[in-house]
Amino acid sequence: MVLIAENNLQFILEFAIIMQIAILLLFNLLRMSLSRVLFFSLILGIGITALFGFDMLALFIPFLGLHEFTHTYGPIAVMVFITAWAALSTMHEVGIGVIQIKRLIFLMMILVTIFGGLVHRDFLILWFLGILLGFFLISKSFRQKSFITVKRIIVVVLITVVAFVSLEGLSRLLSMSLISPVLRIERILQNAIPSLQLVIHNTTLWGHVQGSSFWGSLDAGSSSGYIALPISLILTFGLPYQIFFGTLVTKKDIIDYFVPGIYGFAFDFGYIVLVLLLLWCVFVTCLGLRILVEYREKRERGNKTYLGREALLIGSLAGFVSQMILGLFIINRAINGTALVTFIFLSGMVVAHIILVKDR
Repeated sequence: MVLIAENNLQFILEFAIIMQIAILLLFNLLRMSLSRVLFFSLILGIGITALFGFDMLALFIPFLGLHEFTHTYGPIAVMVFITAWAALSTMHEVGIGVIQIKRLIFLMMILVTIFGGLVHRDFLILWFLGILLGFFLISKSFRQKSFITVKRIIVVVLITVVAFVSLEGLSRLLSMSLISPVLRIERILQNAIPSLQLVIHNTTLWGHVQGSSFWGSLDAGSSSGYIALPISLILTFGLPYQIFFGTLVTKKDIIDYFVPGIYGFAFDFGYIVLVLLLLWCVFVTCLGLRILVEYREKRERGNKTYLGREALLIGSLAGFVSQMILGLFIINRAINGTALVTFIFLSGMVVAHIILVKDR
């Protein structure tokens, strides 16, 4: 049948289309008041903090297993906390006291920073980028004094340096190379050049030179499994795709871990798909910013209908853009596997607002 995906790329496209439509329909059926958006943001924030805390404990308690929730739920964490902060900014604008809730959210954000940073250093890039972007959008939407100042940039840099040094010191004190940022950087530097050479010399318009991937003579020249939806999802449907499963998982690190996403998507799907992906990212970002302007204009004219949706859009846009930057331009793994599902979800959470502005 035509609708049955024949490879990883087709499966990703079909999954993305279905998810975008589902979010669009569900989003416009639900009534999202400001209080409801804030309530669910707080509940999700508590859940994410607990989840990241469990992930951090798993580093020190082996029988808990290694889960690495930060890749999947890191962008969701950005969306949740920025949405909550935007909702509180709206309430503060109308004179509602929110100082206690702000303190709770700030405490959870500190805990998420510590827990997520211990599990994955690249999470800190996503987290700080998302928070800065989110606060910038909030300041512009509510015409506040710009959040980004030289002093705050210096503070963020200092915090990053302190976190880096602390993690390295902790890894040596506990003899845990797993959390050492220096070893992680050295490993990436050792493997990045061979990975880039593989991509640059073998990428074509629609994939890569046949036989240049791990699969050798079985390679189809495209959709070789370096970029894919979660393996569990593929296995659930019994789809006969080339996937890196079990002991083969480490074999895809040459693309999945050591190069940015633009190289990973180009190698597995070709330059044409990469260009289309970048155009989609630009479209979603520009659309979100445009709708934010319209939401602000409606709010300033006294229309309170969209307050909850405005807060949610700010959070969704911050999560989407921060994951896009990290995944496409720094580390491919941040936008692959389960993280790819998150990326598709966040793009849907931005695009879903398009009907609201035009039809209501």
